[in-house]
Amino acid sequence: MAFEFEKDATTEPEEPRGPYGTSSGSDSTLPAALNEADVEQQKVEVIAPETPPVALDWDGPSDPDNPRNWPFVDRVFHTIPPALFSFVVTFASPVYTTALQQVQNEFNVSLEVAIVPLTTHTIGFALGPMLAAPLSEMFGRKYVYLISFALFLLFTIASGLAPNITALCVFRLIAGSLGAPALAVGAGTISDIWDTHKDGGLAGMFFIMSPFLGSSLGPVFGGLISYHRTWRWTMWLILLIGGPLYLWFIPFMKESYKPVILKKRAIKRGLPLPPQPKGAEALKKVLTITLLRPIHMLVTEPIVIALSLYTAFTFGVLFLFFAAIPYSFRRQYNFDRRQSGLVFLSSVVGILLGAVTFGIIDRTIYKKRYEHAVANGRKAAVELRLISAMIGSFGLPLSLFWFAWTCTPSTHWIVPILSIIFFGWGMMLIFLAAATYLVDTYQYLTAASALAANGLLRYGFGAVFPLFAIQMYENLKIGLATSVLGIISVIMMAVPFVFYRYGKYFRERSGYDTLKG
Repeated sequence: MAFEFEKDATTEPEEPRGPYGTSSGSDSTLPAALNEADVEQQKVEVIAPETPPVALDWDGPSDPDNPRNWPFVDRVFHTIPPALFSFVVTFASPVYTTALQQVQNEFNVSLEVAIVPLTTHTIGFALGPMLAAPLSEMFGRKYVYLISFALFLLFTIASGLAPNITALCVFRLIAGSLGAPALAVGAGTISDIWDTHKDGGLAGMFFIMSPFLGSSLGPVFGGLISYHRTWRWTMWLILLIGGPLYLWFIPFMKESYKPVILKKRAIKRGLPLPPQPKGAEALKKVLTITLLRPIHMLVTEPIVIALSLYTAFTFGVLFLFFAAIPYSFRRQYNFDRRQSGLVFLSSVVGILLGAVTFGIIDRTIYKKRYEHAVANGRKAAVELRLISAMIGSFGLPLSLFWFAWTCTPSTHWIVPILSIIFFGWGMMLIFLAAATYLVDTYQYLTAASALAANGLLRYGFGAVFPLFAIQMYENLKIGLATSVLGIISVIMMAVPFVFYRYGKYFRERSGYDTLKG
């Protein structure tokens, strides 16, 4: 799942800012991860030169055009669409995986080939944000939702009507690419209308939880519907959820993106607009920010490399489970599609517990250490953000080894199912801590590229891991195959601990604009 962080392109930061656009040690209830939204808007800073203040900023702190000054009911209403659109898009990725046998039989392909549409849809998540950034800058958030989500639903229909496996793979790739902008732009919408440090904690939680819950609930509902219908009904299920949401929310949504609101207002008031780069110059700057810089950071920045590998491995295992769990429970317990899908409810429980745990850690351990540092005239180290990942890192190996050696016919099926709770719990803590740390460490525009690099690798692993899941589990058997993943997770546990201890060393030697203190 890809969160793009945006920062107001029309304001000049006065100090290094943390994940909520407040000082890096600010008291934040939920995931500073949300402010991936705070960083992406800075792409506009690079593309748009300075403009006259009257055309740049609000008329004052009580300007009614400012989305943060909208009536409370309006702000709540505009929080719901990005969260639910993100839920639907991520729900669509694994929804058909419990019906892989049906895909095999209908198209006469191997199980490995039947998994490929999951891979292509996930690849689309990596490609979509590159489309979303320039579109949102030119037309605003509302039109990105309006166009991209409608096309996502259209290609979901095409996927449901696919005459062969090749068409299904292609249509799913396009659907994933067109659905991903809802993920990227959604975080920006939340940042537009809420001050997440003051009154937007629940809004942030609602948005961030949605993609994770979508990924976990996809196989649950996919298994239930494909048990009584064909796999094609999993595509119709996406339409039955996404279509009414689109028709209900889109007509009533207002634009929330500050530069677009101010531009329209300047035109209405007859004010001159600043010159904008065009053609090759604009394309070059967009590509530099959205593609080249993230790739460069992914091969030159130790902090980005290590944290991206850790979150990518975790994400890869999650997507591997979409194939491995139905296979394992069918082999060991003769579970049907419906029962295999219900297994993923344990992941939902773990994700919810992980979000609660993160909030508790942030409010207690992090806050106390931050306040203690400030009271002693020191800056709180941004490495404190990694405490959640250090705690969550124990959840992955615990879950994987537990699953590996209890998923046997001689052990009741509830035992391995309970193990998956700890995977969801650990995954959530690791992701939120890594995103928070990257936002706090890489200042302003650079943080957007660091998070983009993380997303590219994360979705790359998510796309590739399912392709070898079945061969791995057939050749090594369930116990050894899952233990191999467990061993890797033990090795990866070192990442948050190493950077908690030596993060300052790497920050000070970074070639990018980082928080050096």
